[in-house]
Formats: sequence, C-alpha cells, structure tokens
Amino acid sequence: MQLLISLSALLLSVMLVQMGIGALRPFDSISGAALGFTSVDIGLIASGHFAGFLCGCLLGPKLVYRAGHSRAFAILAAVGVISIIAHTIKADPYFWTFARILGGFAVAGCYTVIESWLQAKATNKIRARVFSIYRIADFAGQIFANGLIGVLTPASYISYNILAMIMCLALIPLAVTLSKEPSLPKTKIFRPFLAYKISPLASLGVVTAGISTSAFGSIAPLYAANLGMSSLEISYFLTAAVIGGIIVHPPAGLLADRFDRRSVMMFFSILSTVVCLAIGSDLVEISGQGHGGSLLLALLFGVSTFPIYSLSAAHANDFAGPDDVLDLSASLIFFYALGAIISPIIAGYIIGRFGTPYLFIYISFAHIFLMSFTVLRAIARPVSTDDKPYAYYPRTTMFIANIIRGRNASDKRKKS
Repeated sequence: MQLLISLSALLLSVMLVQMGIGALRPFDSISGAALGFTSVDIGLIASGHFAGFLCGCLLGPKLVYRAGHSRAFAILAAVGVISIIAHTIKADPYFWTFARILGGFAVAGCYTVIESWLQAKATNKIRARVFSIYRIADFAGQIFANGLIGVLTPASYISYNILAMIMCLALIPLAVTLSKEPSLPKTKIFRPFLAYKISPLASLGVVTAGISTSAFGSIAPLYAANLGMSSLEISYFLTAAVIGGIIVHPPAGLLADRFDRRSVMMFFSILSTVVCLAIGSDLVEISGQGHGGSLLLALLFGVSTFPIYSLSAAHANDFAGPDDVLDLSASLIFFYALGAIISPIIAGYIIGRFGTPYLFIYISFAHIFLMSFTVLRAIARPVSTDDKPYAYYPRTTMFIANIIRGRNASDKRKKS
C-alpha cells in the first residue's frame, strides 16, 4: 500500500495523459468522418500522431535534461493541451495532422518523464511490482480513453475542450507531489538500426505490430461505424481489443518461456491472420451475430495481435548484450513507429477504394509476410541458447527498458 501511495501521482498522470491525448486517435477518426474527411485524410491525421511520437522519443530526453522533470512535463503537457484545442480552430485534415504531430510529441515526452521517474523509484526489490502497477495504469488509461469517445459528440467544440481539460489535469499530480526529482542516466548515441543488426525478424515483428495496432486504432472506428454501431458501441469495440491484449500476456509469456520465441510469434501471427480474414470476409454478418460477434472478434484481434511487439522485443533481447538493452529498446520503438506512421495512410487508401472490411485483409497480409520471414529466419539462424525471461514491453519510451532489465536480472538471481 505504501508503494502504491508513493507512486500514485505518477500513475494518475499516466492515466490522464492516456485519457486526454489517447482518446484523440479514435475520436479524430469519428469526428473526421462526421466532417466529411476522406479515409485517406483520416489515415494521414493518424500518421501525424506517430510521426510526432517518434520525434518525442528522440527529443524528449534532451528536454528533460535541459529543464528538469517537473518543468519538462509541464511544457509537454501544455503542448498536448494546445494540440487538442487546435482541432477546434480549423476543420481541415492537414491542420489536424499538424496538431496530431504536436500531440504525439507531447505524449512521448510525457512518458519519458514519468518512466524515468519510476525508474529512479524502483529498487531491485520492488522493481517487478513497480512495473506491474505501471502496466495496469497504462492499460486502464487506454480503456478509459476508449470509453470517453462513447459519450462525446463527434466534431464538437465542447468535446475537444473536455479532452483538453483532462490533459490539463495531468499536470496537477506531478505539480503537487513531494517526491524528489530523479537524475537521468547519461545519454548515448541513438542507433536506430541496431534492432535490425541484432535481429531482422524482431525488426519486422515490431514493424508489423506498428502496422496492425495503428491501423486498428485509427481506422477501425470507421469499420465499426459502417456496421451501424453508435459512438458508445464503437468504444466497446475498441475496448474489447484492449481487454484482449491485457488477458493474453500471461499465457503469451508462458509460451514464450517454454518454446522457441519464433514458434510462438508464428502461432500468434497465424491466429491474427485467421481473425483478420474472418472480420474482412464479413463473417459476423454471415453468422447473424450482429454487434456481439464484432465485439468477440475485436477481443480476439487484441489477443492475437497485441503480443507481437513483446515477443519480437524478447526475441531481440535474447541475442543482445547487456550494454545494448537501452539502445535496442529505442531502436525497436523506431521500427515500430515506422510501421505505425505509414500504416494508417495505406489503410485509409485501401478502405476508400475497396471498403472498410479490407482494413483487416490488409492487416492479414502484413502477418502473412511476417510468417514467411519467420520461416526464413528459422532456417538461417539457430535458436538462441541464452533466452532471457519473457516480459511485457510497452511501446512507450526507452526508459522502460531499465525497469524490464532490472526485473529480469532479479529473476535470474533468484533462479541461480
């Protein structure tokens, strides 16, 4: 309980940042459709978020070094608020894309502050608990964010102001906390292609994760709306995928620690392909299950797709040296962002030309390519003999790798 109280300000800030800016991704899609934006326009707006996110991952630590944790967070949260309010100035897809670039930069920078602060608080004795609590707060923020879009009016001045107010609230917990600001580790030269040098398969795996999750979070609301879902039902649809992602990680970790990582990746890619083809072939309508069937398939989408990033990261870490962990984490985020930036634009074009169900056909092709490459890499490289314990890897910033590394090191000491 004492640990939870000491971390409460940081965890509350995580949840509020997710609720404020995190809700924009699906809400902008619904609002854009209401304003008559094309599917390509909506994809471009979503891509702007991930372009800004990548910039925030690279530049956020520099801002923290310059201004300190609290002031850096205040600056970044202010940028986030501006990015939300800017939506109400001009209903133009290119203007909204610029606003989302600012928002992506802000959210990545905010996570840099919070995660580095958590790292300073996490001793080896409590590191696993700190990480677990942080993971719960992160997922809770995603669920609340999806729930918000069910009660907000699309393309409404008031709705965007409510999101901006929530983002403003994220400033308060860190402003009033009595916790001492931590010092940051020395920065290293960013090596964006390190992940590819260590494991080409892991690089493609996180790119595929970026393609899948960014397309789903940004374009899937259009698919759900095309099925006749209300805003509230769309929020249920998106939340079902997040819940699927939450419940799958323990069994995914069990499988990854008992079997070859590549075999487990192959299993989840096959499952994801089957689920996506089922959605894309209008299986829900054929079965007559209506929206209940859609929610089930969304849940299965989260189950099959969300572990791909963590499995890829774990596979890459099996071949990485201890000095490469932080740089590898940053490199994996770089590859994830590449997939996430281009995917919504491609998905927007595809559904505009062929229809919304083809969103999932597109995602299935990405996983089919990953499966094919997995087979080639299994032939080219033997199984690692130094597997590290599986851990859930959030797609946030490089600082969380410190927590994971400490947790894994602690687990190894216990086993030895």
